[in-house]
Amino acid sequence: MSCIDANNVAQGNTTMHRLIAEEGLVLMPGIQDAFSAAIASKTGLKACIVSGYGVSATLLGLPDFGLLTTTEVTQVTRRITAAAPDLCVIVDGDTGGGDPLNVQMFIKELIEAGAKGIFLEDQVWPKKCGHMRGKMVVPAEEHAVKIAAAREAVGDADFFLVARTDARASHGLQEAIRRANLYTEAGADATFVEAPANDEELKEIVRGVKGLRIANMIEGGKTPLHTPEEFKEIGFHLIAHPLSTLYATTKALVEIMKVLKDKGTTRDDLDKMVSFSEFNDMIGLESWYEMESKFKKFIPKE
Repeated sequence: MSCIDANNVAQGNTTMHRLIAEEGLVLMPGIQDAFSAAIASKTGLKACIVSGYGVSATLLGLPDFGLLTTTEVTQVTRRITAAAPDLCVIVDGDTGGGDPLNVQMFIKELIEAGAKGIFLEDQVWPKKCGHMRGKMVVPAEEHAVKIAAAREAVGDADFFLVARTDARASHGLQEAIRRANLYTEAGADATFVEAPANDEELKEIVRGVKGLRIANMIEGGKTPLHTPEEFKEIGFHLIAHPLSTLYATTKALVEIMKVLKDKGTTRDDLDKMVSFSEFNDMIGLESWYEMESKFKKFIPKE
């Protein structure tokens, strides 16, 4: 018997609300570029999160330490939505780029770029990954104003507003729950209490947090890993896996780089890679040949 409250799901008419209503629980893998978005779409996934951690790593080669700009995030998002227009793309917006006016401008830019939602967190800038040490949070009322400003900027757009709190680490779980409910009151569609430490804390979040709830799965992080069915039973509505694809890609890159360094050839390690034809199928090469032939020669009318 699922613990999810159907009344929580019904409020709102965004793409993400509809997915939750249809699926009961939505899983969002992390993506960091257009190619990972295209693969997610071809795999049949319906939603994803543009991971700030992943974009910082792949675009800058740097850790999730508040080094990305909103302009860079918007540019990456635009490429992602173009590559996978069927995906419901939710963007890790960090702290929103500044004060409430900056948040509003960022929201409008993401909507124009094709995004379907955003996570906004209450950390002090420069922020850190939610499972790193040394996080600090702003006063709850300060972030609530940002959420209210974001709600105004969203208007009637198809855009899912998520308020994240990182207060668990510095202020304890009950303060994080209080903040989550305050942010819901300010206009968030869903809330995200980052880095609960165990199953009992996950259950306490469900008991205490009103509305739609998000769980964040970081391999090697602070929160226990669970399946969608287990999370549905506990009472969550969305699961983010922001770093799974990045960590898997990183392992594959390290392995093949080591092969090249040690052997100087991949002749005996082709099983570690997709083939030339498989890769070309993934990126739709044949459709480009078809377009090329279509426009190759102009034939004048009689």
